[in-house]
Amino acid sequence: MALEVNGKTIETTDNGYLVDANDWNEDVAKALAAGEGIEMTQKHWDIVKYLRSEHFDNGGNEPNERTILKDLSKLWGEKVSSKDTYDLFPQMPSKQGRKVAGLPQSTRKGGY
Repeated sequence: MALEVNGKTIETTDNGYLVDANDWNEDVAKALAAGEGIEMTQKHWDIVKYLRSEHFDNGGNEPNERTILKDLSKLWGEKVSSKDTYDLFPQMPSKQGRKVAGLPQSTRKGGY
C-alpha cells in the first residue's frame, strides 16, 4: 500500500503502518490520521509525540495503556481516563496512536 503526501509516495504495510519510520512528518501523520477518520487536535499530537519519544528515546519502548494514562495525566495536569484516550484513538491509543506516529506496529498483546 502507499500514501500520497505533498507529491511524495510513502510506502505503508498492509495494515497501514509506515514501512520506513524516517518518512514520518506532521503532514504524513495528518494523512495517516485522516485515513483512520481522525482529525488531529493538540491532545492527539501530545499522544503522538509521547509515543514517538518513548520509542526513539527509550530503545523502542511500547508503553501499555496504564502507563500512557499515567504519563498523560502528568503531562495534562489532570486525571486521564481510558475513555479520554479512546475518544481520541478509538482503536486503542497504544496501537492506533503508534500508526499515526509513524511507528512500527505494536508487538505487545493486550491493553494493560
